[in-house]
Amino acid sequence: MTAADHHRPIVETRLLWRDEADTAAFAQALARTFAQQPAPRDAYIELQGDLGAGKTTLVRHLLRALGVAGRIKSPTYAVVEPHDAAGLPVWHFDFYRFGDPREWEDAGLRDIFASPGLKIAEWPENAAALVPIADLAIKIEADQDELRHVTLRAASARGQALLRGATTA
Repeated sequence: MTAADHHRPIVETRLLWRDEADTAAFAQALARTFAQQPAPRDAYIELQGDLGAGKTTLVRHLLRALGVAGRIKSPTYAVVEPHDAAGLPVWHFDFYRFGDPREWEDAGLRDIFASPGLKIAEWPENAAALVPIADLAIKIEADQDELRHVTLRAASARGQALLRGATTA
């Protein structure tokens, strides 16, 4: 048995979002995956990209598509914002201001990551040693105007199911 036998293959797909409507369409397709398949409901999704790339915009569209009503605010200062998406617990993290690993324990983040529900993290690299390996990593790179180059990387069977669901028309 080789080391490769112990790891699931990583699947990568690249997309081009021409405007916010493309972002919303992707979020809607991803939301349908949660409705159709029970396994991805406990997924961990990482969002990577510079300031202004569209990470929070994607989360807002996804939460709306999952049925979250009311104000959806960025967790930049609170670190985490919980949501209930029609019975699916969703935890939206923003580790931009994360500076000390003790914050992880003090905030109870280990318990949240161990609990059922969807976890979505912006700026995961700021908590890299503490968060699990993402089922699906979404890297958003801003180009000119609203154009976004998006790389989707699935590192688990759950992530692959999300990737297939979100990119299959």
